[in-house]
Amino acid sequence: MDKVERLISIIMILLKKEVVSTTEFSELFHVSKRTILRDMETLSLSNIPIYSIHGVNGGYGIMDEYKVDKRLLSSSDLENILTALGGLEQILLTEDVERTIKKIEAMVSPLSLNRSIQLSFYDWDGRSEILETLKICQESILKKRLISFDYTDKDGAVTNRMVEPYELHFSESSWYLKGFCLHRQGYRTFKLSRIDHITVEERAFHPRDDWSEQGRVASYLPQLVTIKARISPSIKDQIIERYGRKSIEDHPSGLLVATIHVPQNRTGFQFLASFGTHLIVVEPKTYVEDFRNYLSQMVASYF
Repeated sequence: MDKVERLISIIMILLKKEVVSTTEFSELFHVSKRTILRDMETLSLSNIPIYSIHGVNGGYGIMDEYKVDKRLLSSSDLENILTALGGLEQILLTEDVERTIKKIEAMVSPLSLNRSIQLSFYDWDGRSEILETLKICQESILKKRLISFDYTDKDGAVTNRMVEPYELHFSESSWYLKGFCLHRQGYRTFKLSRIDHITVEERAFHPRDDWSEQGRVASYLPQLVTIKARISPSIKDQIIERYGRKSIEDHPSGLLVATIHVPQNRTGFQFLASFGTHLIVVEPKTYVEDFRNYLSQMVASYF
């Protein structure tokens, strides 16, 4: 039984019983008492009204007002969860997510299930390849096993890495692995699409003491620079979707001026170039010059 299933089971048990001890949960799920304590912390942080009672007959319970009709969530709540999981399923495509969706659907009356929101994502061919790497990373994180792989950096240089895997992140349209690189002796973030020949090693590892304090810094987020650009009305909706309406103001020329934040690297140039002639960077001047050089190099490659 994985953690999500255990948490759901804990909630269902507490809905039926007044108080359940840590020992009872530990023996039932075949996990340590420390694991049960962490589960209770997770539920509390998720706004589940868990309370504890100390003493010989102590344990954990759920506040009585959540037991009126023996349900923690309404059909509407469950439908909202299904909508969110439906989006995750399209990004992640794992059997675990699909199984969770089926469990929640079974809790909702088929007659009352009327989801008004549908999510759709591009079905890129490369997602199946990324999924395999993702599954291996998930397995190694759960089992606390080292992984080794070849990693290609943005300049095309390939190095072999041995990594203690800790977390997976999804940002924009890409998956990233956060871990401690034994070769570099430091925390690093690896883009899954740049990983090749990944292998789960027999050797296990113990999570580092400083991981919870400094290991979670999202180093995959690039340094941003604020720019101003003249944009045509035809891309106004795209800018609004990403930066909000407050990022756009009118300009006497009939065009619009957008104040936005972009990565201060090649990724930022690629994003701006995707708008073609519908976007012209005007400030800061140093960024304009760097962007112009990037475009000149791109055009030169066609001659």
